[in-house]
Amino acid sequence: MSQPVTTNPLIIMLINMTVVFIVLISLSFLIRLIHALDPTKKKEEAQVVPVAAPMPAPSVAPEPQPEGLSAEVVAAITAAVTLCGFSGGAIRTIRPLARDGWKNSGRTLR
Repeated sequence: MSQPVTTNPLIIMLINMTVVFIVLISLSFLIRLIHALDPTKKKEEAQVVPVAAPMPAPSVAPEPQPEGLSAEVVAAITAAVTLCGFSGGAIRTIRPLARDGWKNSGRTLR
């Protein structure tokens, strides 16, 4: 077996870091080359989708609000639904879901 070239840890660290940065820089150049030679680049630029104009506010008001919900909460929920692409008339009722699973979990695990 041959003897190591050096046992100095600083020289070993410098050699290793130099190798790592040379590889990273070469990968950066390779990525830039791929972006420059990309044959699908022109196809993607031609398929730009125009941005749709914002939808007008719905004229249909939701049904009467349940107890405990203020008008601001109903308006916020209606605005969120219309931003998702649905009309305000798509809201039939606004009510909390009955999920008692987490409410009693601390009592049942003991």
